[in-house]
Amino acid sequence: MPNTCSTFPIRVYYEDTDAGGIVYYANYLKFFERARTEWLRALGINQTKFLEQSIGFVVRKVEMDNIASAKLDDLLEVNTTITTLKRASLVFHQQITNQAQQVICTAVVRVACVNFQSTKPVAIPESILGAFKRVC
Repeated sequence: MPNTCSTFPIRVYYEDTDAGGIVYYANYLKFFERARTEWLRALGINQTKFLEQSIGFVVRKVEMDNIASAKLDDLLEVNTTITTLKRASLVFHQQITNQAQQVICTAVVRVACVNFQSTKPVAIPESILGAFKRVC
């Protein structure tokens, strides 16, 4: 994985687990989403401001690989890297590791910037592009 742009801790709660006591697979997608959202917030990017202009990010494609199981009370870390940055889209590589640094899950997430009124792709605002380029 290229240089990590962001690291975000996640604690596994009871609500994250399935009947077998392990993290339910769909919750890894929530962990990835939360990490990307909190990273934007840490960069000073106010998504509400862009939503007021009908601009936002939508996930276009996800490829996820569940490698190992996480369990209740595990402390996980979500590492996020931008691998492709284009005018109206970007690709994230994300991985979740446990407290023993074992990779639990990986994902490649393609995100598009869209105008919600027209539902068409639009250029990523310069303030966001600049923030990405500064840290990655």
